[in-house]
This record gives sequence, C-alpha cells and structure tokens, in this order.
Amino acid sequence: MSESEGAEKPHGLHRRAALLGVAAASVGAWWAWPRVAQLFVEDFDFEPLDDPQGFRRIAAGETSGMPSPFFGLDAPDAQEQAIPEEAVRADLCTSLFGGSPPAGVVPIASFSDYNCPFCRVLTERLSNLEERSGGGVRITWHEWPRLGATSISAARAALAADMQGAYATFHKRLMRGRFVATPEYLEILARDIGVDGDRLLSDMEGDAVSERLRTTEAVARIFGFIGTPALVVGRTVIVGTVSENVIVALVEQERRDGPLPICSA
Repeated sequence: MSESEGAEKPHGLHRRAALLGVAAASVGAWWAWPRVAQLFVEDFDFEPLDDPQGFRRIAAGETSGMPSPFFGLDAPDAQEQAIPEEAVRADLCTSLFGGSPPAGVVPIASFSDYNCPFCRVLTERLSNLEERSGGGVRITWHEWPRLGATSISAARAALAADMQGAYATFHKRLMRGRFVATPEYLEILARDIGVDGDRLLSDMEGDAVSERLRTTEAVARIFGFIGTPALVVGRTVIVGTVSENVIVALVEQERRDGPLPICSA
C-alpha cells in the first residue's frame, strides 16, 4: 500500500464517522422534539365539555368567522337539507376523524377556510407536524367555508380534487396562494397539478361534495364552533391559533391519555 493510500484511509474513516454522527443527531432530534417542545409549554388547563361528552377544551388564539351556522352551503333551503346531528353523533369518530386511528396514532381534525389568515398559519404548522411525526399523527382536513363566495368555491374545488386523488396538493396550493378562487383560476390550478379541470368544475356542484360540506357543518354545530381555525386533537378542542410547541405537547399528552372512547366502541 502506498503512502498516499495510507493517508487517505483515516480521512475516509473520519468522514464516515462524521456522516454517522449527523445521522444520529438527526434521529435524536426527531425523537427529542416532543420532549423539547413540552419544556416551553405549561401544564394544560383543560375544561370538560358538557357536549359532546368525553371531550375537553383549552383556550386558544385568534379566529375568523361568520355568524350564520349554515353559511357556505350554497343552497336556499340549507337548514332543511342539513344533516341531522343525530346521524353524525351515531358515528362521530368517522365523521370527525375519518374512522378509528391505528394504535398509537393521535388523530387531529382541522376545520379551516381558505380566506382565513390564521388558518394558513395553522395549516402549515399541522402539515409540518404530520411530516415529522413519522405516522404518529393523522390529520383529517375539514372544509368549512365561512368567509364568502370565494371560500365556498375554494372548499368545493378542494373536495372535488379529492375525488381525483389530488386533495393534499390542491389544499396546499390554495392555502399558500393569494389568488381569488374563480373558475378560471381553479381550471389553471387543476391543470398545473394534473387533474381534469372540466370534471373538477362539474364535481364541485355535485351531491357528493355538498354531502361532505354538510357533514362538516353538522360536526361543527355539535362542537359549537364559531369560527376558523378550529381543531380537535384527540379529545381536546381548540378554537383559534396555537403555537407549534403547544400542538406537539398536546399530541404527546393525548398519546399518554390513551385511545379515544368515541373511536373504541
């Protein structure tokens, strides 16, 4: 072996050791993040809800909202067409979280409006949390348009995109964009992400999309939400914005508290 080869070998070992050190540090950071986050969060002051039973709430930050509980259903007889609360209560786990989560997974239901500035911030925090959790968190996104005609169009478009398997991409683009959700813009957005624009516009006004909006509206009525954003993290209800540290610490608290009664029946 030449002198130059002998000189390079220790250098290679040091380089591999450095890479392993970075990888270990990354894994350690992922594992430690929930514990670090809790250092910056005081103990939660939970208040039990009278209805629905088994849930609790904590105080939160700012919200955007409209007073009408049927705003956004885009139908003159929305109240008559609204889904009865009894039907939703019969399987609240499915209506709220899309079904029972796997063991060890904390479900989160997020209620938002694309014209709500606080929703944009909270959606980004939730998306980051879901990506970092490694499957330990499952988010159900609820479209709850409260802030006018463009909110309704955007919500219907996102649900229509879901019928083509493109909800996540559509949702993120609408949340991060600053364009009004006109039919022209929605067609352009559909083309950009590879979905059928004509079908999207047609599905937007279909019964399936209306049914999902009404289900979300019924769930919101049950929990007494008055604006967006609103969250249900496991058994904990939050109306308004909260920091990422609070969300992470709350997820860990929910994990310690165990499975949800409404999803264990």
